[in-house]
Amino acid sequence: MFIAKQQNNALAAGMIVTAGVFIAASSLLAKGLGTGSFGAPLHALQISHGRFLFAWILILSVAAVVRPALERPHLRLHLARTLCGWAGVTLMFASVAFIPLGDATAISFLNPVFAMMLAIPLLGEKVGPVRWAAAGLALLGALILLRPTPSSFQPAALLALGAALVMGLELIFIKQLSRREGPFQILIFNNTLGLVISSVAVYTVWQSPTALQWAVLAGVGCSMAAAQTCFVNGMARADASFVAPFSYATLLFAVLYDALFYGALPDAVSWIGAGIIIAGAVLLAWREARLKSHAPQPTHQDAATRLRPAPDRVE
Repeated sequence: MFIAKQQNNALAAGMIVTAGVFIAASSLLAKGLGTGSFGAPLHALQISHGRFLFAWILILSVAAVVRPALERPHLRLHLARTLCGWAGVTLMFASVAFIPLGDATAISFLNPVFAMMLAIPLLGEKVGPVRWAAAGLALLGALILLRPTPSSFQPAALLALGAALVMGLELIFIKQLSRREGPFQILIFNNTLGLVISSVAVYTVWQSPTALQWAVLAGVGCSMAAAQTCFVNGMARADASFVAPFSYATLLFAVLYDALFYGALPDAVSWIGAGIIIAGAVLLAWREARLKSHAPQPTHQDAATRLRPAPDRVE
């Protein structure tokens, strides 16, 4: 029988930030594939197919070694989560081929705000004024980095905005799954279903990749598999409304990668936006630490109750 992970806000935050390192790396590689840096440009549907293919191979290889115990899955939740994840990553990969990686990431990372809002009716989570303020502060930093000028309102920017919306919903499904199933099982079913969906979708745009492109596609898939592992484990250890703002760290890594590999050096506006995002995350972490330090110590019975999976709110 599945037992929920012990709640640990600090560990959850660290896992979400680490996931950001890998997510930004996968977006960087996808940008290179979509813009022709590694040969003829590949369609976003083909890049997302490679992402699921190689992530599936890596995760199944690990599963063959560790042989995890699998339980009966909640297939509807898995399918809903995977559809959102596939749509979100495809839209994101499409957007980075046309606009700077930092801008695309800034737009798409409105998803924690969507997730925090959706967590209230769908997960029954309570969000206090400090959490709202911290999320709003992080959102302000993202908007500053976005530089909302007329040039921002282009189709590619709307693709990234669509990615933010569906990824915000995906966060909710991940939290629902993490309450009833283990992280490894979630990864296995997500990537298996994602491979099936992306294999059907890529049929009409398929072109034979070169050896180099296959290698880069493998990098996209392995990076996303590592990001998923960190992200799912982080979501299982804290409220969605708490961990969501830490996802903004991906924005910092995206700006860094863009500077290193494409010469897009951040200016003063970028540093200001990044600083505001960090300030929001620090404010949220400080508030959570104070609440925990003033909370009464749970009894053994309370702890057992807390570890039981919460009832589902999404069917």
